[in-house]
Amino acid sequence: MKPFPVHTIESAPEKSRASLEALQSAFGMIPNIAAAMATSPVLIDSLVGLFGKVHGGSFPEDQIQIVLLTDAVANSSRWAVAFHSALALQQGIDVADVDAIRAGHLPADPKRAALSALARAMIEKRGHLTQQDMDQFLDAGFDKAHLLEVIAIVAASTITNYTATITNPPLEEAFKQHTWARG
Repeated sequence: MKPFPVHTIESAPEKSRASLEALQSAFGMIPNIAAAMATSPVLIDSLVGLFGKVHGGSFPEDQIQIVLLTDAVANSSRWAVAFHSALALQQGIDVADVDAIRAGHLPADPKRAALSALARAMIEKRGHLTQQDMDQFLDAGFDKAHLLEVIAIVAASTITNYTATITNPPLEEAFKQHTWARG
């Protein structure tokens, strides 16, 4: 099979261009995963709409990155692990915590550990959380609205993780230092 194209705004289907422009504005670049995703206007538009809701929700950006990195590891998405490792570090998450998540472990901070554990459980259990999974999350200081909001973050990450696995976009130079392979 021929590789998936990594579109520019100019080469993308007309209906995908507004979404690519929005991502260019948000990141200062178009991530290769989005450029590959632009082959399908439905997919890229879905991601960008959900992206706006997730990053405009009640979680601070560092906690969002905990979920996104955890999900990338749980889904074995090499591109997404590298990308979210870089973003997590930019958000001030300790290198040891990023390394722990990349190794399939929990961060040291109890609240971040509870968030990471919930995110991993959602992926691994396909949403069939136990009462204990939910109680551990809630006991860490989160509420039921947060529990449901994590579903939206997991949905956004699943879109990118699955797309990266299928399209295998090249990893940007800026993220190569965070290259990852399942240990």
